[in-house]
Amino acid sequence: MQYEFLGQFPKRMKHVGAYMILFVNSSQKTIWKQYGFQKLDEQMNVIFAVMLYLMEQSLREVNCTVDDIGAYLDGLNMTCFKKNMTYEDCKILGDFIVNVVLSNEGKAMYFDGFDFEQRVYENININYVGNRIVYLESEARRTSYYLTEDGYNLLLSTLEIESNMKLTIHEMIFQMHLEKQSYDRAADDIKNIFNLLKIQLQKIEDAMVRIRRNALAYSVAEYEEVLEENLDTISDTKRKFLSYRELVKNREKELEDMGLNVRRLDAKEEENLRNLNVIESYLNRTIDEHQKILSSHFDLKVLYTKELEQLAQMSFIKRFSLRNELFEKILDKAGALEQVEEFLRPLFVNEPYKIYHLKKSLELQRPIRKKEREETDAVMEFGDEQWMKEEEQRQREKLARYEGSLTMILRKAMEAPKGEISLEELKNGIETMDQERSLLLPSVEIFREIMVELLREREIHMDALREERRNYISEISGGFQLNEMLLNLEDAWGERIQMIEAYRIEDGKVILFDNVPDGTGRRKTIRCSNVLIRVRREK
Repeated sequence: MQYEFLGQFPKRMKHVGAYMILFVNSSQKTIWKQYGFQKLDEQMNVIFAVMLYLMEQSLREVNCTVDDIGAYLDGLNMTCFKKNMTYEDCKILGDFIVNVVLSNEGKAMYFDGFDFEQRVYENININYVGNRIVYLESEARRTSYYLTEDGYNLLLSTLEIESNMKLTIHEMIFQMHLEKQSYDRAADDIKNIFNLLKIQLQKIEDAMVRIRRNALAYSVAEYEEVLEENLDTISDTKRKFLSYRELVKNREKELEDMGLNVRRLDAKEEENLRNLNVIESYLNRTIDEHQKILSSHFDLKVLYTKELEQLAQMSFIKRFSLRNELFEKILDKAGALEQVEEFLRPLFVNEPYKIYHLKKSLELQRPIRKKEREETDAVMEFGDEQWMKEEEQRQREKLARYEGSLTMILRKAMEAPKGEISLEELKNGIETMDQERSLLLPSVEIFREIMVELLREREIHMDALREERRNYISEISGGFQLNEMLLNLEDAWGERIQMIEAYRIEDGKVILFDNVPDGTGRRKTIRCSNVLIRVRREK
């Protein structure tokens, strides 16, 4: 079968059919309306109340005749239902419930459940009530009714097993099936245990959602119930499941070793091995769900405590109406405007609460050249021609230092045998040459900006830059522009370059340039990754 979860589907349908047949036998019967039970809800309540009485009498092994059921319904009607019914009416209603609703007038009741393994519908017999002939003390012959196994199962599935006991019972059954090596049933048991844990986790999450919406709408009794269920679930379940997993692994290994070394496994042993694999898989998932419940349990406690504390703090906040307390009084007495600061002063006493904006720290940091240029332009508006000439001279000198550093990098790459050079080789080549070192490293900021621009471009196609210069007219920039400077250098050299490439070399090396001046005259050390610069000339 393709879908394993559809196994034993008729067994599930038997539980569904138990409710469906009750509904079919009871609905559309006019006798209910004769006695005032108009709604289907009322009818089902009466039916299950009679079934519980039958179960109680069956467990006590005493007779349960139509007269007994009529007296029982008469007592319930006088104290609870309050319908206009006599004892005879209750007796007739009890006979209808037992013989029509629960017994289908003596006809066999069937519900069709599809068997996905055999791919056919299976007739499932359902029988709630049995009867036998008894003789009372007066030697009168009567029919006594009792619940059958189906009737017991239907009632026990409604309430008799408390929710905090379901996990323990399923765990005991799972352990028993493991010990008896009934691995097919044990696989079903561990699936049920996993489903119970998922339901418990979902219950915690739903409780947290309700608390976030309105903590006052979530009662203390509900909170206590969830906490107790959590504690029952996480008490020693994980330790037991870990031991079960070790047991399953050992039995899996025994079967696998037998199949490899001793003999080939038969069909039964292969099925056991498959079931053991399923059990181990669900045990792993069950342990994970247990851990989620454990963490969610503490999250629920913290959340409920926090929400209640916030609600308690709100009760201390004194609220007032601006219209009644301020505007109306000012309109009545305009002279009160002179003292209005006494009313508003408390709003401005406390310092504003400052927080660290984490998002700002993660934003991309842009170069500050643009800001510096804007400040410079603002100063130049004063029209000091001498200052302007000095500023232009400083800009030319700064661009010359950019040009000298970029020229040194490209020239060293072009002079290399393969037309490429790394920063490590470049550093070693100029270590003893002060003049070349000063050209390459005029300042920390200049060298860093050139390397950042090269790595950002990665591959610079000179043909594209030349085409762009021919087709577009751009303003002359007062600062460093890598593309513009490369074109100027190419024109000055009289040599055509095809492509310039810059890549970071992932060799883990750190290249150090010591005693490099910065803009303030101090000496610093440049630390950077190894970078490969390659220059391809046109043929």
